[in-house]
Amino acid sequence: MERSPASLLDLDSWEIIASFLPPEWDTQARQLGAIRRTRYNSDPSVVLRILLLHLACGCSLAETAARASAAGLAQISAVGVFKRLRGCGIWLQWLAQQMRGEAEIPLAVTGRRVRAVDATWVSEPGSTGSDWQLLYAVNLGDLECDFFELSAARQGGESFKRVPVRAGDILLGDRVYAAPPSVAHAVEAGADVVVRLNRGALPLYDGQGTRIDVLAYMRELPASGPGQWSAAVKQRGGPWLSGRLIGLRQSEAATQRAQRQLRRRAQRDRCKVTAESLESAAYFMLWTSLPPEIAVEQVLELYRLRWQVELVFKRMKSILELGHLPKKDPQSARAWLAGKLFVGLLVERMIATAKTISPWGYELPAPAEPLARI
Repeated sequence: MERSPASLLDLDSWEIIASFLPPEWDTQARQLGAIRRTRYNSDPSVVLRILLLHLACGCSLAETAARASAAGLAQISAVGVFKRLRGCGIWLQWLAQQMRGEAEIPLAVTGRRVRAVDATWVSEPGSTGSDWQLLYAVNLGDLECDFFELSAARQGGESFKRVPVRAGDILLGDRVYAAPPSVAHAVEAGADVVVRLNRGALPLYDGQGTRIDVLAYMRELPASGPGQWSAAVKQRGGPWLSGRLIGLRQSEAATQRAQRQLRRRAQRDRCKVTAESLESAAYFMLWTSLPPEIAVEQVLELYRLRWQVELVFKRMKSILELGHLPKKDPQSARAWLAGKLFVGLLVERMIATAKTISPWGYELPAPAEPLARI
């Protein structure tokens, strides 16, 4: 039986893989119900190695059972692998949570922790919509996940309110996160936000409390170069949130691409595209609560980094095949998704460690001085 060349976690490397697992990972297997029947596969390491064949190597249930038997891990059937997966959902989610990065690495340009937040959707077989939502936050200092939440699609929309925020954070989000409750949650916690402006969901006001005509401001922009204006957000039952509206003219190609997307969406939803929407496609607009000391060019560069979370989703869906669920019942689907997250975060940690490996096997106590000084 030929082994997949794309296998990220080889069975022969189990000792290396185990060194990256969190403390008490095997004890938690029993406490969280992953090991129930001691007569069958009572060793947590054996259970996890079998599951990694399915989750990391992309083997089907039948192929996983065959490989596990051929490798001498356990005599197990495809149904047995499926039942193991369903019973290990909570344990796999715990493992994924423990693999999250916790480094307080600030971005050099700001001296603060910058986090890109976004969500992706995963569908079950035969579904005509999106059934599961993965909310994900990436620390741009080390490009590692520092928060994720897995939920059914109907359990809530995208918002900064679902993300734990600490004072000093800078959160980056697209238009979905540009709403008063979302940005207020972050700002009131002592953080700042940079969001793509949603003209309908995030109305802006001037110093006199008059709503701003955003397009009128955009028409004042020069042919090249950004512009900025003071713009406050009004939240229901709370204080005003001060901030800045930042605008930039898009290129002709970017404008045409955005207008085509608007027309396709309108055709799909059977509605008309307004003239204001077509005009707004010619501009790139942000709202930020960052203080004026951070230049507008730096704010725009910060928002460019938001694409890192999009790249994470692309890697998950192309390499780890996260894009479409092979499971049909909620319990196995959640377990499979948690397992895929665990594999992705485990690979991230292994790659980060590989960057610091020295050929001689240990770290020097201090960097060597240049020869000119000796």
